[in-house]
Amino acid sequence: MVSSDVAGGLGADRRTLTVRRLGRRTARVTRLAALLLLGCVVLAACGGSSSSSSSASGTTGTHGGSMTVLLNSGYEGAWPTGLDPATNTNGAANQDLMNAIYGNLFELGPGGKIVPDLASGYTISDGGKTVTITLRPGVKFTDGTPFDAQAVAFNIKRDLASPCTCNPKGSGAPFAPNPVTASGSNAVQLHFLAPYAAAIHAFIDGNVNWIASPTALQKLGEQQFKLAPVGAGPFKVASDTLSSQLVLKKNPNYWEAGHPLLNQLTFKSIGGDEAAYEAMLAGQAQAYVDMSTPQITQQAKSHFTVTQQLSTSPYDLQLNTSIPPFNNKLAREAIYYATDSQAIASHLFAGQFPITQSFTGPGGLYYEPNVPGYLTYDLAKAKALVKQLGGLTINLDTINVLVATETTEALQSQWAQAGIKATIHSYDLAPLIQQFQSGKWQAFVQTAGSWDPATGVGVYFRFGAKSPFSGVHDPKLDALLLQASGALNDSTRAGLYAQAARYISDQADGPFMFGWAPSQVAAKGVSGPGLTTPLPAVVVSANVLWEDVSNGG
Repeated sequence: MVSSDVAGGLGADRRTLTVRRLGRRTARVTRLAALLLLGCVVLAACGGSSSSSSSASGTTGTHGGSMTVLLNSGYEGAWPTGLDPATNTNGAANQDLMNAIYGNLFELGPGGKIVPDLASGYTISDGGKTVTITLRPGVKFTDGTPFDAQAVAFNIKRDLASPCTCNPKGSGAPFAPNPVTASGSNAVQLHFLAPYAAAIHAFIDGNVNWIASPTALQKLGEQQFKLAPVGAGPFKVASDTLSSQLVLKKNPNYWEAGHPLLNQLTFKSIGGDEAAYEAMLAGQAQAYVDMSTPQITQQAKSHFTVTQQLSTSPYDLQLNTSIPPFNNKLAREAIYYATDSQAIASHLFAGQFPITQSFTGPGGLYYEPNVPGYLTYDLAKAKALVKQLGGLTINLDTINVLVATETTEALQSQWAQAGIKATIHSYDLAPLIQQFQSGKWQAFVQTAGSWDPATGVGVYFRFGAKSPFSGVHDPKLDALLLQASGALNDSTRAGLYAQAARYISDQADGPFMFGWAPSQVAAKGVSGPGLTTPLPAVVVSANVLWEDVSNGG
């Protein structure tokens, strides 16, 4: 049996991994560092992730006050189906809202360390097929009912059956524990048919991390609960206007004494980076999550604290290999040769984002910036293939976010030089998901990766046969990805993911572009982990630890 202290360096208190308490716990951190070296061999909880700052996440801050946070209406700022973890189809895009209401069983902390929040730790046994999660004793939901093993097991089973894109099982990934059982009042066991190295990592960007009050759910019913959700997080819902405004009040009974620091936290949806910047200049908000426009980001630095996250999720050009034209490998190769990712990154984004040839960015585990044999930009070869194909006309889709739409426009221009005709379509998140699920799309510019490739919007999400968000149905690739997700040895996992990256390249299944990462913008005096100190991005965005955010310095 491997304890959570060894496998993830967790310790009994998640705050041992924050900067604000390191000074008082130097000896303990030294001991944990030694344990982490051993833990990486057993479970890939350390991997190759790093933070772009040497500081950890914490801040002492000041207590009290309120704060308004802006969210882009095309992504984080849309929650049309409410905020029930099992029915919120926007899922991980709404992580800021969900984390503030529900808290997390586990968080992704500084340097890519898994730290327990509402959980107190975990153990792995039975050769990696059984994971036991221990819970903090005495925690209660904001309706006063117990946050116990029965409630957590109920939620995990319900969430795994949900249609949410953040359902770790729904993408076809191997996160499918059966059964999920309560062991006493403070432990939950997940039983897998085969070893799953990323079991705990799957919580970080999955709806199973957000635990709803079963009592409130039963009392209100699903339709009302999603409008007035009840969790055990740092805040509780005061009012909720779908896809517009969420007002939260401090949870006075939050498990961590003295937290949250804020008395009130309000999230507002806004139409994009420029509108958000103007609103902050006017003093209408104190933070904006995920600014992506380089020019506006540069301007914001003169007035606000701007913190760029470390990318884990590169932009990927997904190709639907099931239908024409990309069921023909020559058409896929033409796209590779016609795509100049370096030019796009340099001209549109001032070289801010690193080029990658694989499915993770520099902030993620198993980052592979260069893949042997990768088909790079070659206009002459692209023209020759288009001529051989008798022309190439496609629909090119993306999400309605400025960095994505500008990228598709650049691709359209580049491809035209090779004789490829592309028609662009942009979607907000909910209709984008519908377009994917129709199976009729041809090419999609999307982010394609997560901190651990085996979880969330990871490589299987975009390239696995059973995922509704994939354009690839290749048994050989599936076998490689499943092997990698189950390998308990970290170096073995790294080798298998390197093989998978090479195989995707050899099959020309979809070119990767650059490791885009957004920036957080905060007013002077605001501080908090994931907001003013960088944390590794969970998928596209970092998890802001809202319980530690202060609006007073």
